[in-house]
Amino acid sequence: MNSLFKALNDETRRQIVELLKKKDMNAGEIAEQFNISKPSISHHLDILKRADLITSEKKGQFVEYSLNTSILEDLLNWVLTLKK
Repeated sequence: MNSLFKALNDETRRQIVELLKKKDMNAGEIAEQFNISKPSISHHLDILKRADLITSEKKGQFVEYSLNTSILEDLLNWVLTLKK
């Protein structure tokens, strides 16, 4: 769970999650939405993948990234247990 909170602690990564909420995208499409280098985007994507917030699938010459909603459901369920 720590890696999840670390991943969400960065504004750029939260924006990437918001983008992937709308549709699956490859790294180039994601990078076009930001004014930072492609290697920086790749670093952010790696952190999100290690936290299981996103998944990746090779499609032709591109890698497509998707939001992993099951990890978000787990997080929400955990947060709801704190309400007691």
